[in-house]
This record gives sequence, structure tokens and C-alpha cells, in this order.
Amino acid sequence: MNRTRRRSATVLACATAMAVLPAVSAAAAPAQARPCVQKVAVVNNAGFVLSWAPATRDGEHLAPTDDYPINQTRTVDLSATSLPQGTDVRPYVEAVGGVSEFGTSYVSYCDNGQTATYTVTGTTLDYSVTLLT
Repeated sequence: MNRTRRRSATVLACATAMAVLPAVSAAAAPAQARPCVQKVAVVNNAGFVLSWAPATRDGEHLAPTDDYPINQTRTVDLSATSLPQGTDVRPYVEAVGGVSEFGTSYVSYCDNGQTATYTVTGTTLDYSVTLLT
């Protein structure tokens, strides 16, 4: 087969394959967040005292941790909560004497012993809550 016929056959095969692929809806439900973890930890690397609570996509907030200072961590084991496996969560951090912020991304709850760690950096009125990868 010459080069032109091969190229035409390849283009036709690709076009045929694309025609049978299902359309993806723009309004599709969000996929389960990654990583999938059992525990969520928040490290205080900020210049203030904070507390945090796991927050779900539908706005539910679980019980918050105690207030804790810089260079400390608090971990919540999601298996000890009422959340069902597969629920997406992220930290909702409250700075004592400052503003509140959500974590940059969600993780999904799976009863697997793994831990997702977020770090808080900044000051009471301007800080971020970032998932470490």
C-alpha cells in the first residue's frame, strides 16, 4: 500500500472511531476526588492559632478540632465520623482572630488507612490551605 492510501486509511479509521465515542455531558456529576484517604491532617505552618473541620461538597461541616498553634498538626479519622465512604471532603480552617478558608482541593473518603495532609501558610487575614502531593 502506498503512503497516500495508508494515510487516508488512518484518517478514516480515526474519524470512524470518533463517531462512535459517546458524547460527554458538560453537566456530568463531578468524579470522585483523588486521593482516596481515611484520614485528613492539617499542619499549621501559619502565623496564627487555628482550628479546622472537614467540609463536604454539599456544605456539611463536621465537628471542628481544638485550637492549635504553629508547628502542630491535627488529624481527623473519617472512619470515626458519620460520613459514608466515597464522600468528598476538604478542610474548612478558621483562624483565631481572622478569616476562614477552605482547602484548595477535595479528597475522597475510603476506609484504607491513608492520610491526606494539608498545610496552612500565611497570616490571619491572608492565608492558604494547600493539599500536599
